[in-house]
This record gives sequence, C-alpha cells and structure tokens, in this order.
Amino acid sequence: MIVVGIDPGKSGGLVKIHSRNKECSLHKCPSTTQGMASLLRTAKHSAFIDDLPILVAIEKVHAFPTDARSAAFKFGMNYGMWLGIIGALSVPVIEIAPQTWMKSYAPLPKEKQERKRKIKEIAIEILSKVYNNEDRITYAVSDAALIALWCLNRGENEQI
Repeated sequence: MIVVGIDPGKSGGLVKIHSRNKECSLHKCPSTTQGMASLLRTAKHSAFIDDLPILVAIEKVHAFPTDARSAAFKFGMNYGMWLGIIGALSVPVIEIAPQTWMKSYAPLPKEKQERKRKIKEIAIEILSKVYNNEDRITYAVSDAALIALWCLNRGENEQI
C-alpha cells in the first residue's frame, strides 16, 4: 500500500510512505497548485507502477473564531486546493480530524508549541527506525508523517 499524509496548511507538508519497499518521501507544502498536484500525481504513478492501492489521509481542518480573517481564508484555500487535486486525480481519501490521529500518539501536550515539538520527536523516532529519514523531518512535515503512519496502521489493521 502507498499512503499519503497531508497537513494542508501553508506551513504543512505531504509525506508518502511505500509500505512494501519501506520508502518514505517528505515534502514541505509547495507554494503552487501545480507543485501540489505534481506531488500527488507522482504518488499515484508509484502506486500504479508497483500495482499497489493508494490512499490519501488529509487532516480535516476548519478555521477558529480567533483566527484572523485573511489567515483563515488562506488556510481554507489551501485545504480546498488539496481536496480539488485529490478529487481531480480520483485518489481515495480519508479526511481525518486532528483529534483522531493525535489520539494514536497520546499523551500530547496541550500547549501548541510543546505539542508540535513532541509530534516532531515522535515522527523522528518512528521514521528513523523504519524509513531512515531522521535528518529530513521538520516541523513542516512532522504532522503529515504521523497522519500517514496513522493511515498506514489503519489500513494494515482494517485491510483497506
């Protein structure tokens, strides 16, 4: 199976995990729709070549009342672009609430900066053991990495 985890924020990323050959690729969110589509098209092409199912897990996000209007708009735009690309490429997708995937890595700190730091530490710990990617794990891709791992574990347990 090939799983793709997406943290849809502008400072988020995409992580593709190839479960058969234990390859993992990490990408900061591209600044253009074309770049975003290229990453997903490459993942779909890999699945086709290797005759594997592909599944995308994207963090289901929404704006908060405390968000600035322009920030909320940009955030929503990026999320919508990812959903449009996923739909246009006809890739199966799971929209996953942050609370759901984070529960798999609990306990996590309540304070955002501490939580981000812990998520990065967990991603480094898991990915360096299995996929040898410790040096490239940044805050931009750590959420996407754990979303992809959550999806992979779900797929193996439920035979998606």
